[in-house]
Amino acid sequence: MVPPLFRERPGLLVCPLCRAVLEIVDNGAQCRRCGEPYPCNSGILRLYREEEYDPTNAVTARVKSFYEGTPFPDYESLDSAASLIDKARRGLFARVLDDQVPANATILDCGCGTGQLTNFLALTPDRTVVGADVCGNSLELAQRFKLENGIDNATFVQMNLFRGALAQSSFDLVVANGVLHHTADPRRGFTALTRLARPGGYVLVGLYNTWGRLPTDLRRLVFRLMGNRSERWQGLDPRLRKPELGEARRRSWFNDQYRHPHETKHSIGEVLGWFVEDGVEFVNAIPKATALDRFTADERLFERNPAGSALDHALVQLGMALGSGEEGGLFLVIGRKKDGPE
Repeated sequence: MVPPLFRERPGLLVCPLCRAVLEIVDNGAQCRRCGEPYPCNSGILRLYREEEYDPTNAVTARVKSFYEGTPFPDYESLDSAASLIDKARRGLFARVLDDQVPANATILDCGCGTGQLTNFLALTPDRTVVGADVCGNSLELAQRFKLENGIDNATFVQMNLFRGALAQSSFDLVVANGVLHHTADPRRGFTALTRLARPGGYVLVGLYNTWGRLPTDLRRLVFRLMGNRSERWQGLDPRLRKPELGEARRRSWFNDQYRHPHETKHSIGEVLGWFVEDGVEFVNAIPKATALDRFTADERLFERNPAGSALDHALVQLGMALGSGEEGGLFLVIGRKKDGPE
């Protein structure tokens, strides 16, 4: 059955091949212009199409294959909406995000994986949350959890960011946390994301930092040198030392951090340059973009903050490099899409 959202908003879906509006049919969707059919299986519209040119296509295929074999994050121990809420709200970012995104917002979680953030945000009544990913089996885990817990506000769709199937200017908030650095062209991927946000809407991206990723890179080298004995050394990763982490989640984290087939790294200044080029105003960052400021529990996530100087960025990134690297060197940047024509 096609998700109700796509019947209620018939202009939301576009053909990833020709960009014409898709028409909802009994067993899925079909392009009004080129006639391309798109099936709906397990309540998930399958709109994935490969990219036009080889470099991106090759990387997307490798990453898709990797996550088909090792879905991330794992749902181990999350047997109910209550346990998902408990897990998500233990993290400062997810708690602040959920508290401050309006209840009537339309949100895209791009590269949602197994959909834990999508399902969590959709627990708030009146929100509309779409989770999109390239991997069908990850989405099926997300859909199963949604159905088992009656999360009506979440909708999942399989698609390729570089062959987008969602109409431009459709979302109040577009989230891509830990996604773009696993694509062949993060810069072009960022532009694709900003086009999906409405004017005045927000874009949130999480990327591996060039300096902040150094502790993970060093551990990865140790694990490679240890070969079959690397399991004994996994305590080097601070997250893997947590006793509450189950075996499935431990394995999922290790594979994602140390065995991933493709990743890139980026600086704060580089990403702020993307913002300027694509007409996005800097709003906030985690960690903060200014060296003496700290992200706290009472942070106003969508209030504009100073973007910091090159020296600020260097000091912030140095602090990430000298830290434990528990978050894998991930930094998040939030921007507001400027009002005006596309």
